[in-house]
Amino acid sequence: MKARLLLHERQQVKKAAFVELKIWQVPSPVKGSKHQYKYSLAYVVEGRCVLRYDNEAGKGDHKHVSDSETDYTFRTAEQLLKDFWVDVD
Repeated sequence: MKARLLLHERQQVKKAAFVELKIWQVPSPVKGSKHQYKYSLAYVVEGRCVLRYDNEAGKGDHKHVSDSETDYTFRTAEQLLKDFWVDVD
């Protein structure tokens, strides 16, 4: 199985702000994660990413809030989206 794109959308949420959501199902977990999803969820305001959830290889699940980075406990793809939108709000 190759990586399968499950979600890719960009939504304007304010005049100068948008979110970009990308979630893939992958054949095996990316290094540092224990699930079969690769994701990048970003909230960009006035050209600056102020919130990002991702699991780049080697770092595992985490989120960035401005210049801070903290671990994120991945449960399900649905919960990931809910948590992201709570932080955006």
